[in-house]
Amino acid sequence: MKVVLREMQKKKNRIPEGVLPIFEGIVQKYEEKLGPNLVGLTCFHPEWDDEFSKAMIEHLTKEQRFQLYEEVGACNGAGSDKKRKAFALENAHLDFDERMELFAETFKRWKPVLNDDNTLTLHFKCSHGYYRRAKEGKYTTPPPNVESYFERCAGGRLYELQKALGIKLRIKSVDVSPLKDNIQNPVVFTFEIVE
Repeated sequence: MKVVLREMQKKKNRIPEGVLPIFEGIVQKYEEKLGPNLVGLTCFHPEWDDEFSKAMIEHLTKEQRFQLYEEVGACNGAGSDKKRKAFALENAHLDFDERMELFAETFKRWKPVLNDDNTLTLHFKCSHGYYRRAKEGKYTTPPPNVESYFERCAGGRLYELQKALGIKLRIKSVDVSPLKDNIQNPVVFTFEIVE
């Protein structure tokens, strides 16, 4: 979450200065406890991630969180950027729906659905983090910070889709269902296509 904090501190994101010390305090607390290099490894220290995420829900609007996660969502640049950029260049001539289909096949991913209102909808589950803990029986209903967790995840999917499809997106909504009702696709991301 140090990356998110650095993004919060940028003036362009208009995060109230009075709120920043809350997040700086969380980072400092866990740096003292875990060391500065381990604070970013949320998969090993979910309590740190949970506290930061809860604070984001309490102190930031959904729009502020979306804006932050559009810049620094989960898994941004996680090793496939060259392949995504090459894919975008190679397939720029294809119809958009064909590109999405080929994207799903090439990257072994989910295919977003293009809606009439110029949005993309994506039914999604992740194989780590929250989803893994749910499969282990630790959650049957989403914990209080799950909203922020999947908003961050939406930022990662946004990043991936933008790179591979050569488009600009914004997070429009993140809808999380109770896992006991829908463990296969517990979240629906809706992205607005920006012209």
